[in-house]
Amino acid sequence: MSMHPRTASSVVSLLLAAVVSSACGEDSLPLDRPQPAAFRPTEVPSSVELASTPGFADQSGGGVFASASGGLVRLRLDGSKGALEPHPGNTVAAGRVNAIFRLGPHSALVEAENGLFLAESGWVIAPPWRDALGTGVIGTAQSEDGAVWLAHTSGLYRLQEGTLAALKVNGGPLVGITAMAAAPAADGAPGVWFLREGTLNVAVATSATTYQVRGASAPLDAGEVVESMAGLGPAVGTSGELWLLTNKRLLRQTRDGWRQVDLGARPTQLLASGRFLWVKSDDALLLYDADVNTWGVASDLDTREFRFLAADESGCAWVQLGGESVAVSRAPVPRVKGLYQGMQVVEDGLVVSAVIPPGTAPQSVFFQVDGTDVPTTGPQYSLGGAEADGTLKAYSFAGLDAGRHVVAVVARFEDGTEATRTVPFDYQPLDTEPLSWAADIRPIHEARCAKCHTTTPGRPLNTYELWKANAALITAAVRDQRMPADGPMDPQLITRIQRWAASGARP
Repeated sequence: MSMHPRTASSVVSLLLAAVVSSACGEDSLPLDRPQPAAFRPTEVPSSVELASTPGFADQSGGGVFASASGGLVRLRLDGSKGALEPHPGNTVAAGRVNAIFRLGPHSALVEAENGLFLAESGWVIAPPWRDALGTGVIGTAQSEDGAVWLAHTSGLYRLQEGTLAALKVNGGPLVGITAMAAAPAADGAPGVWFLREGTLNVAVATSATTYQVRGASAPLDAGEVVESMAGLGPAVGTSGELWLLTNKRLLRQTRDGWRQVDLGARPTQLLASGRFLWVKSDDALLLYDADVNTWGVASDLDTREFRFLAADESGCAWVQLGGESVAVSRAPVPRVKGLYQGMQVVEDGLVVSAVIPPGTAPQSVFFQVDGTDVPTTGPQYSLGGAEADGTLKAYSFAGLDAGRHVVAVVARFEDGTEATRTVPFDYQPLDTEPLSWAADIRPIHEARCAKCHTTTPGRPLNTYELWKANAALITAAVRDQRMPADGPMDPQLITRIQRWAASGARP
């Protein structure tokens, strides 16, 4: 792999073993013939004309997109324009935007004419690893183990602790990738699937720093080729899934093996996020909800001129309908703040609230924790309630066992319909062993935080006293994967910071 001499030293190459297996077709597969129920979609138009390029949809609603004029725009849940400014520490402007990709729950990777940037919390940030890659991003994915992957015209990369690692097989880069999705491997291990030169492959971790690239088989008939793919995330008691769109049909791999899905006409576009899959087939727009195993089809929607832009984990898709950019969902689903899909929760208490989308106000809103109702009231809609002055209270998870759980927020409307947002998360109760700033936290600060948080441009955090005083802000920022600015932090380090803060923020 060739690299610019100034940046090659910052990229770590990982030598991978290749396990090759040929694709094998099958005469017959278990067949699903869904009977989609028609629904009248909720539509929220964008206040800004958007370009026909990939965008990023945030779990909290809205997202980051390229405008029709080539600029970068941040949209809110109601479609209005939010703040998004160049970070004061940037040394270069982004310029015209080519495309935007998901990097984390609340962060986007921006490819612009002047290179790669991150869009996060109202800032456009130039990360230090941006010089290692120019334009040419094909796609991004985040596997179940928290790894962030970038498919690029120059190869396949993993973004870990602010450093890009180039994955290689037999000393050569993995060029020629055309599609990528995060989903479990056939043995259930967390993996990232990619289509390379027409061949299906999956990369699986064999240790903390080593990955194995396996040639993968799919039940393809003669002359059948994969055109695109999508991955569904895991839920409580359920692993993720891989979906393939071929030139003939739609295939689905679950933990029980491959299945064929017959929608009556061959799909032409596929997009997934969280536990939802959107499919464009003929003139129909279909939505699959994996949690309840049901299909729906949007009614009264003209999809003759149609393109997916992005989708979020609530079951909302940003699309282009003719010349209009619209957020489409089955119902006006509430969004959840303070908890995101797949998050690891360490603290006993967490402030979690619901945000109601624009449109008809619900008659009532309530939470469910593992199916048990927890009432709440507006306008804060806090899971833990609120103080007399309006300050939101934390909800205690202390009664839960370690493992995966689910929080849902349900909006019930006057006509009897409901809209539900379900958020699976991992709860790992606090260890009794205390952590210290000097031994456990200071090394994290020096490796990941000091470049921005010693003096400027970020808030100074270079002493124990400053970390302790800002512990709540720091914990929230790393837990939500809004910081560090150069890419998501390793989940184990996030957990360490949370445990240190929750156990007394010792020196």
